Amino acid sequence: MLRALLALLLLASAAAAAELKLATWNLDWLTTRPAGDPELPRDLHRRAPEDIARLRAYAERLAADVIALQEVDGPEAAALVLDPARWRFFFPGERDVQRAGIAVRRDLPATQNDDLAALDLRPGARFSLRRGVDVTVGEGASRLRLLSLHLNAGCREPDDAGRQCESTLRQAEILAGWIEARRAAGEAFALAGDFNRRFDRDPVILPLLERAAPLTRATAGRSNPCWGGRPFIDHVLLGGPARGWMVEGSLRVLVYAEREPEWRHRLSDHCPVSIVLNPP
Repeated sequence: MLRALLALLLLASAAAAAELKLATWNLDWLTTRPAGDPELPRDLHRRAPEDIARLRAYAERLAADVIALQEVDGPEAAALVLDPARWRFFFPGERDVQRAGIAVRRDLPATQNDDLAALDLRPGARFSLRRGVDVTVGEGASRLRLLSLHLNAGCREPDDAGRQCESTLRQAEILAGWIEARRAAGEAFALAGDFNRRFDRDPVILPLLERAAPLTRATAGRSNPCWGGRPFIDHVLLGGPARGWMVEGSLRVLVYAEREPEWRHRLSDHCPVSIVLNPP
C-alpha cells in the first residue's frame, strides 16, 4: 500500500514539474539609460528605487517560468526586475530602447534562434519598429518555439485605417510567414507580446494569422482587468501541438494593487498576462 502511494506521489510530482507558466509583460520604457539620453522621450517618467522594488515583488508573485518581455532596454534593464542569477535573458541584435525580449528560468534549456528582423519595417529610422526575438525552450517533445513581439502602434480597433494600419498589416504578413514555417516544421509554437491590436471581431489581422495555421488565442472572449478593464492588446497565441497544451482556465492577469493614475508610469501601463502549459 505504501509503495503504491509513493508511486502515485511520484507521478503527481512529475506531472506538476512538467507544467510551464508562460507570461507576457510590457514593462513600459524599462531602461538603465540616464535622464537626458537623446534616445529617451523628454517627458519620460524616471522610476525611483521604490518603483523598481515593487516591480521585482510583482515578478516574484508572477512566478513564471518563461516571460515574453516588451519595452525593455536589454539584459541590464531586465536585471532591474528579474534576478540574473535565476534568469537568462535573450534580446534581439538591435540597440533600440523599446526592445522585445525573452526571460527563461536558468534551469530550463533554451536556445536563441535568428531574430525576426523583418518586423522592423524602418531599421534605419531614429524611431524604428521592433524586431521579434525567437527562442526555443525545452527539449524533445516538450520543445516550444516562442516569439516575443511588440507590433506597431496606432491600429488597435477593427475599423482603424491609415498609414499605421498599413504597417501593422505588413508586420502581420511577416508573422504569417513565421507561423507557416513553424507549421511546415511540425513545431509547437507560441507568439506572445503586445500586438497593439484588439482581436475580438478583428476582420483583418487575426484572420490573416489564422490562415497561416490554426491558432488558439488564450485571451479569446475575455477582457483585461488591468487598470480598470479594457480589451486585451497583450496576447498569447498557440500553434501546432502547443494548441493542446494550455491548461483550461489558467489565463491570469496580475493586477497591481496600486490604483492611483501615477502608478501607470511608476510601474507599467500593462499588467503581466500568463497561462499554464502542460507539454508532454
